[in-house]
Amino acid sequence: MTVQKALISGASIAGLSTAFWLNKAGWEVTVIERASTFRDGGQNVDVRGIAREVLQMMGLEDQVRNQTTTEEGTAFVNEKGQTVGAFPVEDSDGLTAELEILRGDLARIVLDALPAQVQVRYGDWIEHIVDHQEHVEIDLHSGKTEIYDLLIIAEGVRSRTRDKVFGDRVSRRELGLNIAYGTIERQAGDDRWWRWYTATGGRQISLRPDNQGTIRAMLAFKDRDRNLAAIPSEQARTELSKVFAGAGWEDSRVIDGFATSQDVYFDYLTQIMMSTWSEGRVCVTGDAAWCVTPIGGGGSSLALIGGYVLAAFLSQPESNEAGGIPICLKKYEQWMRPIIDKAQHLPPGAPNFFYPQTKIGVGTMQTFIRIASFGPFRKLAARIGHVARTQQQLPDIRLVQTTT
Repeated sequence: MTVQKALISGASIAGLSTAFWLNKAGWEVTVIERASTFRDGGQNVDVRGIAREVLQMMGLEDQVRNQTTTEEGTAFVNEKGQTVGAFPVEDSDGLTAELEILRGDLARIVLDALPAQVQVRYGDWIEHIVDHQEHVEIDLHSGKTEIYDLLIIAEGVRSRTRDKVFGDRVSRRELGLNIAYGTIERQAGDDRWWRWYTATGGRQISLRPDNQGTIRAMLAFKDRDRNLAAIPSEQARTELSKVFAGAGWEDSRVIDGFATSQDVYFDYLTQIMMSTWSEGRVCVTGDAAWCVTPIGGGGSSLALIGGYVLAAFLSQPESNEAGGIPICLKKYEQWMRPIIDKAQHLPPGAPNFFYPQTKIGVGTMQTFIRIASFGPFRKLAARIGHVARTQQQLPDIRLVQTTT
């Protein structure tokens, strides 16, 4: 049987997990990444629901546990730093998940687990695609033209390659939320809790522990007229300092920290909806296909699940038959759609309720949190973190023995 070849564009969690499983299924896999090197760092992500089963099958659960952020729970605070309501880690899928890890650490673990046969090439990207009935012809920025049986696009929410292929079949739901992430210095008063503060004007500040002796900070605000991710970083930082002037709590600390932090980045939260995830021998996975945003949650978990499910259907013998790959891609989509649709359905009142404009709105939210944090209600409230769950059984994958 002829070994089939796949090109995966994008070397984050979705692309790397897909590469891991496709290689195990007997495919020859190449991964390309626009960035010149592996992108380390990033904020907290988690592994939830059936993604834990996938992680266990990859043999990586212990490695993830050994690199968790040490976060012990989520505490909502007022402008004086006093706790309004607290949600400790009580099960695997609360507001703080049992498996909380930095994005870069999780991606690195999967990258290091890739079999030696998987090629990962940095500093290259796709310029042009011709999808023939029997193969995909791909022109790369490096000047190479390469032939593959399948192209998998895993480039993230703002994927250029996806837009080239699928055009108006890609729709975007902008949530009107700007979020700035960055790493700042840890101080003596910092603990192992995710501390979350809401101010008037639709503003939020949060501080999260990591396993590197620093703090991962976030500034978020609701504004449908401003997109800080679309302007130069220095200009965005200036705008951010104006927005959060007088917000209270740790506002000055975070703004001052972001002024010198080397990893500040901005996001304008946007969900991606597509009428189809495949066209011939080209498909999308991860945030490029279904970005749920942090409001929906579980993006890294869905990336792990998507990589496994895609490879499972492509591991079936029919993928080698004429017209078999498009059929397998449709089965992958059919299996994933229900779990994605559920994740993209935002919690009631989101995001407006959680980004109030007035003191009355902030007080109402704090009252809700205080009640929700009581023992009888806490587990009910924590269901907001119950993403990446399904009653479907994970499809079987046909593994192929390979030599190193």
